[in-house]
Amino acid sequence: MDERKRDGMVAYLCRRMAEVGIELDDLAAAIAEDKIKQKAARYRSATGEIWSGEGEMPQWLKQAASAGQSLEHFAVERRPAQAMTEARPKVDWSQDPFAGSRLAAVQPSHLNL
Repeated sequence: MDERKRDGMVAYLCRRMAEVGIELDDLAAAIAEDKIKQKAARYRSATGEIWSGEGEMPQWLKQAASAGQSLEHFAVERRPAQAMTEARPKVDWSQDPFAGSRLAAVQPSHLNL
């Protein structure tokens, strides 16, 4: 998004917030609460709906379970971001003639010839 569009969007949001009486502190509190909820999430749908695992199971998860999907499919992994990047294999793409195309693929370590 270019700077002019961004500035226009910020001005619009400030006007709308003033119209309905939302203060910046209210917005900051809502964002902080959402982050806490996201961290507490044990299950997440593809559309971003979450459930902590407490209380009644939400409708989206009931429907998925009744359709045969397991709860584990929706489980949120609890690995730190750093561990996730370390788990990826390091690949030297400089010698790959297909680098950047959809033909480029990482070969599993058991197939290295």
